[in-house]
Amino acid sequence: MSLEEKLAKIKSPNLQSQQHTTVVLSSIEETLSEQKTKFTPTAYFAALLALLKQSSSAAEQSSENEILTSTVYLLDLVTSYVSASLLRTQFSTILSLLAPFLSATTSNAPLLRSAIGCLESLLVAQDSAAWKLPQNQTSPRQAIVVLLTLAIDSRPKIRKRAQEALTKVLKTPPPGPAIDHPAAELCAVAAQNNLKNAVDTAHQAKRQRSKADDGHEPAVIHALQLTKTIAVASGGWPSKKIESLCELLLAISRSRNDFLVMSAFEVFEVIFEGMQDEVSSSKLPRLLEAIVELKPGQNDSQLIPPWIAILSRGYGTAGAVEPEDTFAKLPESFDLVAGFLTSPSHNIRVSASECLISFFANCVPDSAISDPSVYDEKLLEQISQKALGLLAVKYQSAWMEVFSALAALFDALRWRGDPYLLPIVKAIGGLRSNEGFQGKKEADEVLGHAIRNLGPGAVLSILPHNLIKPQPGQPGRAWLLPVLRDHVSNTYLAHFKADLVPLSEAMYQRVLDHGKGEKTMDIKIFETVIQQVWATLPGYCDLPLDLQVAMDQPFAEMISNLLYQQTELRVDLCRGLQNLVESYQALLASDLPDEILLLERRMSRSDAEKNIQHLSTFAGNLLAVLFNVYSQTLPQSRAYILQCINAYLSITPEKDLVDTFERVSKMLEEALPKPKQQPPKKEQSQAAGNKLPPTSHTLLDLVIALSVHLPRSTFSSLFSISSNILTNPVVLKSDPQLIKKSYKLIPRLATSKTGSEALTARNTELQQLILQTSETTPVPARRDRILAIQTLISFLPLSDLHFIPSILSEVVLACKDSNEKARTAGFDLLIAVTNKISDPTNPPDTVIRNRFVSHMPDDSPDAPASLEEVFTMVSAGLAGVAPHMVAASVIALSRLLWEYHNQLSDKTKVELVDTVTMFLQSNNREIVRAVLGFVKVMVVVLPVAMLEPRMPAIVPGLMVWSKENKGRLRAKIKGILDRCLRRFDAAKVESWAGGDDRKMIVNIRKRRDRAKKKNKGIDEDGAEEEEEVGGRERYDNEFDEAVYGSEDDDSEIDGGEDSDEDGDDTMSGVAFKKSSAGTRRGEQYIRQEDEDDEPLDLLDPKSMGNISSRKLGRLRDAQASSRKTKAKVNEDGKLVFGGNDNDNEADEDVDVAMSGGAGQDNSINAYLDAVSGADAVRRGQKGKLKVKSGMQKKTQQETRQRDGEMDLDVEEAREVARQIMQGSGSPRSPGARGRGGGRGGKQDARQQRRGLGVEKSRGPTQRQNFRGGGGVGKRGRGNARFAGRPARGRR
Repeated sequence: MSLEEKLAKIKSPNLQSQQHTTVVLSSIEETLSEQKTKFTPTAYFAALLALLKQSSSAAEQSSENEILTSTVYLLDLVTSYVSASLLRTQFSTILSLLAPFLSATTSNAPLLRSAIGCLESLLVAQDSAAWKLPQNQTSPRQAIVVLLTLAIDSRPKIRKRAQEALTKVLKTPPPGPAIDHPAAELCAVAAQNNLKNAVDTAHQAKRQRSKADDGHEPAVIHALQLTKTIAVASGGWPSKKIESLCELLLAISRSRNDFLVMSAFEVFEVIFEGMQDEVSSSKLPRLLEAIVELKPGQNDSQLIPPWIAILSRGYGTAGAVEPEDTFAKLPESFDLVAGFLTSPSHNIRVSASECLISFFANCVPDSAISDPSVYDEKLLEQISQKALGLLAVKYQSAWMEVFSALAALFDALRWRGDPYLLPIVKAIGGLRSNEGFQGKKEADEVLGHAIRNLGPGAVLSILPHNLIKPQPGQPGRAWLLPVLRDHVSNTYLAHFKADLVPLSEAMYQRVLDHGKGEKTMDIKIFETVIQQVWATLPGYCDLPLDLQVAMDQPFAEMISNLLYQQTELRVDLCRGLQNLVESYQALLASDLPDEILLLERRMSRSDAEKNIQHLSTFAGNLLAVLFNVYSQTLPQSRAYILQCINAYLSITPEKDLVDTFERVSKMLEEALPKPKQQPPKKEQSQAAGNKLPPTSHTLLDLVIALSVHLPRSTFSSLFSISSNILTNPVVLKSDPQLIKKSYKLIPRLATSKTGSEALTARNTELQQLILQTSETTPVPARRDRILAIQTLISFLPLSDLHFIPSILSEVVLACKDSNEKARTAGFDLLIAVTNKISDPTNPPDTVIRNRFVSHMPDDSPDAPASLEEVFTMVSAGLAGVAPHMVAASVIALSRLLWEYHNQLSDKTKVELVDTVTMFLQSNNREIVRAVLGFVKVMVVVLPVAMLEPRMPAIVPGLMVWSKENKGRLRAKIKGILDRCLRRFDAAKVESWAGGDDRKMIVNIRKRRDRAKKKNKGIDEDGAEEEEEVGGRERYDNEFDEAVYGSEDDDSEIDGGEDSDEDGDDTMSGVAFKKSSAGTRRGEQYIRQEDEDDEPLDLLDPKSMGNISSRKLGRLRDAQASSRKTKAKVNEDGKLVFGGNDNDNEADEDVDVAMSGGAGQDNSINAYLDAVSGADAVRRGQKGKLKVKSGMQKKTQQETRQRDGEMDLDVEEAREVARQIMQGSGSPRSPGARGRGGGRGGKQDARQQRRGLGVEKSRGPTQRQNFRGGGGVGKRGRGNARFAGRPARGRR
């Protein structure tokens, strides 16, 4: 940013604090204008310097002067644009003016930061002569000391600004022969002294507190930050001070404060990074020596891990800067770290293992692998011997860590480890063969690294599998086969032929010798070994080094025979053959130079090309075998065979490809039925998984696979095959799958360059074919046909845009296809067609020639190729007769509006909205459902100013369908209203719907308000929010989410009262049941009071009242389950055994049950009575209230049978019921026990609550023989039954 831009930004400040600076700047510019001086950096500098002198003299005692602060701020901006010579001449003057404010005691932080900026610009401008002045004079060195003091200030912004200034100064040394900045050593010494003083102060404070508490040590942290800043800026650290700095940093690393340890490591990290260049690398040996000399004690668990980590990082840097010297010191470094593997501390052992892994990865140069000298070979042998020593008994506790280091050693030495590392392989193999060894998994991993790098031949020469002819005393190593399978790569294929193929043959011969009898365990083991042997073939075929020798005719014949005969081995055989081709092709496509390829894979590009040419000589015969095997394999198991076929087709010579295509196409032509032939009769239904497909299907699959590799000369035959299948009437009637496969040819051709050229050249021919077959496409082939048309559109020339209107009706109908994949493809095609017509890169005179459209007159005028024209063409479907076509057109317009609403003109949007919303008056649900989707998109994407005038007419049209549950129309309208409430004022939305329709909007608004209040209580961690989000339905794209998604989409419409507690929020007959993760949708239950009830007649219109979406138990069962037996006690609380229950009841206190029910589950019983009892109120099929009279009568009869002994007068019963309903304490009736006696009078009194106001009574009481129904607990809404007659309570 230039000075003018910075000053202009100040003149229009957004901050209140910048206003005074603006005034000062304006006054300076006015002065310069009066003096007729240009607004140059030098002029600003002179004016500000003069103003600074005046301000300093006027504010000697205070640093809070606003003029002074603004002046220094502007001076900080200007000095970086002033010439260095001018700054050098004014250095002493400016420094003397700023000196009073460059102090840690200055409270004005903005002034201090600006002064630091001025000082930075001054120091950067100084030359070598100025830096040679002593520190006791007014010199740059004196200013550096000030910056170093401020760099450890307690205020973060001051500290940061001072460190930035030091970094800038040290990174811009003055011109001269010296490489380092003259002040670098001064800064390093000062920073190190600050760090030492901070550490000493912290230690002294700990001793005074007599407890270790280093959780808050800001001085040490600030000093470490300064040390890191200087190390980064100066590119390292002075060699003379490295040892003392390392000692300090290691002492800090012992702290329990993780932040301090991390900061110390960061200092080491930046020091090592600064030493990676050639200039600073000379300091690295001294630094490493200093670190090695600071080696801690053998069991210092606090200091050893950080020391090892620093040592590892240092040698990693040394390996990059001086690889040969570092490799020469590797045995010595190995011994230095390996000793810690005997430590009893697990952390120390892990740190030592990680350090050895770093040594092997960073300190072994590539030259020692690719072209080792004699000295390098001696070093390799020496390292291998030391690594073998790690398997000694004294390292046994660290063997798991040792195995990790040995695996890294195998990776570092690669194939050069043969023969140096073979003793390690033998030792680990011996451990692995021991049955009691616990680290078999880790040992297998090490041996796997050995197999990958040394090769399976070298490993098996030391550890033979001993499976063919077991040697006495030698264990069998069948466990090596899975290790080989997982790790073999880039090796010699001849080893597989010489060692593993004989093993497979020997095992197979044993299986054959057994005959066809029942398989024994040994035979199953032999078969497993055979499978494991051939499972290693893909690894052997991954970039083999000896392909031209190993891949011969006998081996190819053996593979072919196995493909025919051993179906269980086909997967591994095909993967192996495929790897042979694709591994060489991947190497040829690599961007790596040949040197790295030779180092990593031991093969150059020229070798890979020769190997591919060798493979191509076998391609023809292998393809014939693969074709035959493909035709004999079930469709669900063909994928891997087809992949292998594609691999070999890519390397087959062109002549062989043409011959193969001609043979396959001829066979396909013979397999296809003739056009005049009678369609074949459908066979008996057979399991599709066990039936081979027709030969024509298999041959067409092979033609499609061949198509991308064929030359242009064969494309006429290729397209004729597809045309014959698509127009064959017999195939159209009897074999839709063959049609489906034929359409796959066009997208397949588009994946190759030759195929794309053919699609461009034959586009007109393919257009005619698509139009010719538009009416005859079977349903299963719709998706593939749409994908073929989409591919064709991408190659469509601009002169043939008239093809789009010809197929547009099919595209629109595809947007409403019942198949989801076909529907998605239809939407994609609709967008592709629109993009093709409205592409901004099209020439301005691009038109759609309507006269070439089949269903339009020959004199139709041309239409401009524009976005509005697409909407016009799609809108033509709204005039269709079939509701399905109208609905599909509305859905297509919804998708286009969503995609292109930003590009449409307002006029087009208005016309589109007015046209589509007219269909809300339609009586067809299919059309209305599509229009609701359009309205939702419209509400989401269109501006409020356009929507608001039209919503008063649209919302009443929506509310007409708001009571229609079929097709989820009600739920869709709720979603639209929910979107409206997001964009418009709630009162305004409510005003658009009048009468009872307003209740729905009020309900939605209140539910949204409650949801907002609930969300406010969600914790900041968002656990509840994540749970809520996870339960919502996800959509594939934004369009589906906009059309189908809303906060109310998950609610269901349920008959019953609204769950809202507000009176004005109730909608008649509708309740919203919130869905949850545990809710099972679609489950319904039949209410049944007794097992002896008659089966429900579902044809009876009244049967809907007995069907519920909730599973409720029978009323009588629930009552029975609530009767519990309670232990009997006397007045003293002692248990009483035996005796009559009635006597015990009489001896206990009499409590009156509030609900008239039995036991402590009265509330549950009351609920069951209300929803499924004899007097429960039901809703019929259309929501009308009904009383279940049949159950009522049945219950009355049962009550008469059970309670026939009751002798209570009817008038007395009514008086009792009246008093119960009025809430009196005790009814005036004979034998009454209070308000609502127990059911049947047989309830245990101790399970009842004494009525409020009823005196506590003892002794025998008269039992009351009347039954308080479930309605008693409902306070006026239930029924009380006396002497078998129900008495209706008063409200």
